[in-house]
Amino acid sequence: MADSNFIDYVKIHCRSGKGGAGSRHFHRAKYVPKGGPDGGDGGRGGHIILRGNAQMWTLLPLKFNRHVFAGNGQSGSAGRSSGKDGDDVIIDVPCGTVVFDAETGEFLAEVNGPGEEVKLLRGGRGGLGNWHFKSATNRTPRYAQPGEPAIERTVILELKLLADVGLVGFPNAGKSTLLSAISAARPKIADYPFTTMEPQLGIVGYRDNRSFVMADIPGIIEGASEGKGLGLRFLRHIERNAVLLFMVPADADDIAAQYGILLRELERFNPQLMDKHRILAISKSDMLDEELREAIEPTLPEDLPHVFISAVTGQGIDELKDVLWEAVNDVNNRIATPSITHRPLDGHHRVREEDEFIFDRPDVPADDDTEDWDDGEEFDDGELWDDDSFDSGFDPDKFVPDAED
Repeated sequence: MADSNFIDYVKIHCRSGKGGAGSRHFHRAKYVPKGGPDGGDGGRGGHIILRGNAQMWTLLPLKFNRHVFAGNGQSGSAGRSSGKDGDDVIIDVPCGTVVFDAETGEFLAEVNGPGEEVKLLRGGRGGLGNWHFKSATNRTPRYAQPGEPAIERTVILELKLLADVGLVGFPNAGKSTLLSAISAARPKIADYPFTTMEPQLGIVGYRDNRSFVMADIPGIIEGASEGKGLGLRFLRHIERNAVLLFMVPADADDIAAQYGILLRELERFNPQLMDKHRILAISKSDMLDEELREAIEPTLPEDLPHVFISAVTGQGIDELKDVLWEAVNDVNNRIATPSITHRPLDGHHRVREEDEFIFDRPDVPADDDTEDWDDGEEFDDGELWDDDSFDSGFDPDKFVPDAED
């Protein structure tokens, strides 16, 4: 995986922009005595925004850009001039990206469609200038609101592939061979376990120029839901599939028992996977004659559609496509994306090398908040500038949020 361009799990550190401080300026002009307060508002801090990009298929760009910082809002100035808003940072991610809090593992957001935008971190609002606080009894307010502070958060981005059909099976069940036979995908195929080390997508052609997408993940072994093998890390890629295609080789000792093991592992990983439509494909069926097939039929799970196939000879491939196409286009099998329950990240579902990544930035100096304040007037009420508390001198009823928020 170290040499692969397919990155589906990455940990990054984000910080939105802090809001600019309001100005405490007073109007000064010749022949204009007691011009009054005219301090402008501070600018809004920049947001951190995730945007779905249909042209991306991996989180590789973020692996080399771990720190994402938005611009700070500028302070207000004289003449009721508002400060400039901080620059937003838009992070392009593949469709199907899910965001978790790196500390707690809590699910935060997801990006599913191309062009869909999710505001991950909100920029701090700019403070109001002193002209907002003038009144008949307070004509010279010598205070203004400070801007809201920035929000820092370390998040984990997890890619869950979007496909119509997901292949589920033990190692060497023939999943990669089937995908290469019915699509243009060229996964690695060999006669040893765990040949597939990363998910593979293939577009399966059907009649009348129609097609559907099939996803192949590394083989699952018993105990995968507890961290054994490679399947656990990639099971998330079949959470969004409309149909699950279970593959068990014809030379298995007990086809129904192997299917039961695979089903239990999926249930332990995410019980919601049990709601998906399931189809059983008995691969390598070219080794069976008619008598053996008739003997196997009664042992297969009841009420489960099954097809005997052979990717090498093409046996049953057309029948399998018909069954898959009908299942994929069945409205009852389409689980709405918002209804997917994303399990929180725990010790079994994390990638160790990502969690141990260090985010220290010695080259970035600490923020100096003093540069944001307007020094045009003396200021005695220092408690209003306490960044740790916005209760004193910060009236929420007078705070007008940005129009775009």
